[in-house]
Amino acid sequence: MKKFRILLLLLTMASIPLLAQTHADKPKLVVGIIVDQMRQDYLYRFSDRYSEGGFKRLMKDGFMMKNAHYNYIPTYTGPGHASVYTGTTPATHGIIGNDWYVKKLDRMMYCAEDTAVTNVGGSEENGFISPRNLLTTTITDELRIASQKRSKVVGVAIKDRGASMPAGHMGDAYWFDSNTGEFMTSSYYHDKLPTWVEKFNEKKIVDSYLSQPWNTLYPIETYTASTVDDNPFEGKFSGKETPTFPYDLAELRKTNGEYGLIASTPFGNSMTLDFALAALEGEQMGMGDETDFLALSFSSPDYIGHRFGPQSKEVEDNYLRLDQDLERLLNYLDKTYGKDNYVVFLSADHAVAEIATHMVSENVPGGNLRTSAVVSELQNFIFDKYGAGKWIINSSNGQLFLNRELIREKELNQEALENEIALFLLKFDGIKDVYTGTAMRTSAFTKGRAELLQMGYNHKASGDILMILEPGWLTGGATGTSHGTGFTYDTNVPILFYGWNVSAGESSRYATITDIAPTLSMMLDIKLPNGATGQPILEITDKK
Repeated sequence: MKKFRILLLLLTMASIPLLAQTHADKPKLVVGIIVDQMRQDYLYRFSDRYSEGGFKRLMKDGFMMKNAHYNYIPTYTGPGHASVYTGTTPATHGIIGNDWYVKKLDRMMYCAEDTAVTNVGGSEENGFISPRNLLTTTITDELRIASQKRSKVVGVAIKDRGASMPAGHMGDAYWFDSNTGEFMTSSYYHDKLPTWVEKFNEKKIVDSYLSQPWNTLYPIETYTASTVDDNPFEGKFSGKETPTFPYDLAELRKTNGEYGLIASTPFGNSMTLDFALAALEGEQMGMGDETDFLALSFSSPDYIGHRFGPQSKEVEDNYLRLDQDLERLLNYLDKTYGKDNYVVFLSADHAVAEIATHMVSENVPGGNLRTSAVVSELQNFIFDKYGAGKWIINSSNGQLFLNRELIREKELNQEALENEIALFLLKFDGIKDVYTGTAMRTSAFTKGRAELLQMGYNHKASGDILMILEPGWLTGGATGTSHGTGFTYDTNVPILFYGWNVSAGESSRYATITDIAPTLSMMLDIKLPNGATGQPILEITDKK
């Protein structure tokens, strides 16, 4: 009997490491974080004021690719989220802009538009949303496929495209409805809102955030990483004479979209995180036998960045507050799942340009191109040479769509006309390069911005003329800024991995955001997304 007890004890002890090893074979949870409009340099520029538990924790204890870039043009929100989660570019996944001209419909189409579905919760006008325009699988789809749909996937953002693209075709997505102040979904995902979503909406958390002023987190005179608060280059809220702190949100909401105002403040990040944590609890994510995936996108930095620009006090304050939200998230994950039982990645859907008028005032080359004036002159040029007609049927996303029916009617050569237009456009200040759709389809570009343009060019959906602006040039107005180019100020974004099976370190090797999904595939031992063109980040996946 004594020998039997000893044998039983030995067998029990031998099984303990095996059980631990089995548990460590996969994380309980993956949290993908996309910060809408974040440049890599923000990690350093504001670091003196970051806490040890937010961005700094990811940078010091995780692995950072310092020279990570978008590898296509245009760098917009819809394509950015799609590219991170599919591991490929718009040429393959089909999301070529936030919206784009559809030739057979003769109208613009939104990237997440789906008129076959309706709102579930929220308002009717914001319910026509699904991922059906996305032509490939996502890493979240592949996780669901690998687990026979036992893995749970939830996408959360203020922007619907920031939730629906990452959640893929097989996950759930929720976004914020500015009309009702509630999070909603569409009939693509659910017939009715889950109980936990209804309970969250009943709290009307948005009202509590908008009832407080937005002032700087620390004394404004200590914000030395940004320019003077009152300057002529920043956009203003309606009803406020200057773009300066403090902002009386309770008053400003009356003239700035009511509930929609939350998106243009750092409190939009906090509210999004509140909902994401409710999703983790409501769906019991990370509590089963399979790895679950929370796809979290912080939309507010983009709204703030567009209005005030990257050198503003508002952007600095936003990132200091977002740092606190990240610390809150990581502390929650530690407490709920354990430090070594989840993996986080953080990146951005694009970066951002400096305000063009600000740079010009500092004698830095740049400017604003009036696209409408360019198109008008081009139309007149073609009219004078080839006769009357609507030769240009659409101008959007730096592309022109020509009237092919009219070209055939006039018995002109499409390629020759494209080349003639390209040469004409080069006379305008601010236009650096012009490429034709024919060249995009028939040539293989292997370097420079031509390659980036081709990686964003979809043979079925893209235009006939594609323009690249000079560095520092935008198509906006006197205030605020934008993004969309292939220059480093728009392409260089963070790639940070942290947590389960990730060793601390950093690399300055060139990497692309299409490497994120393949890296996760290797870490989780699941199939690559079916259109993936990126490569795993070996510094993270291959242990020495």
